Amino acid sequence: MNGTIVNKLKTIAGACAILIAASAAQAQDADAEEMTAIIQAIEYGWEHADGAPFREHFLDFDGARYVESGGQNVGLSDLIDHHVEPEGDALDGLELNFSNIETHVEGSFAWAIADVEVIAVVKSDGRKIHNRGYETFLFRRIGSEWKVVHTHSSSRPVKVEEPEHKH
Repeated sequence: MNGTIVNKLKTIAGACAILIAASAAQAQDADAEEMTAIIQAIEYGWEHADGAPFREHFLDFDGARYVESGGQNVGLSDLIDHHVEPEGDALDGLELNFSNIETHVEGSFAWAIADVEVIAVVKSDGRKIHNRGYETFLFRRIGSEWKVVHTHSSSRPVKVEEPEHKH
């Protein structure tokens, strides 16, 4: 084959590889944006004791389990009815912050890991809650949407820093 034709074919193959890589990167970015938006909606749902974001973004299926610092809810209704919505009556000023969200996609399966901070006051006794930890979200692509299929959160109380001792 003519050297010029070979060089043109190499150039075309290289351009195709760049386009494929760019397309994959754009898809990865779109997936990350979608998962981050879902996590933000879940944050809103917790803070407002609103089960709607959970019903919209979680896949409700037999065997679903959601783990929170040693406890678990079995099924989406259990999570919403016995954990999310009752916290509005039990906690005052609930602030839930997910930050440093990392997403990872492998085909129709994905996961996200986030730092989590929880701040609230228990209405019944005035006890202050201030915990930090991590949350993992597992996702499955259903059609064109990502759905949460499992969560696991673990946090610990933030230790109050002692003021510097001065003489």
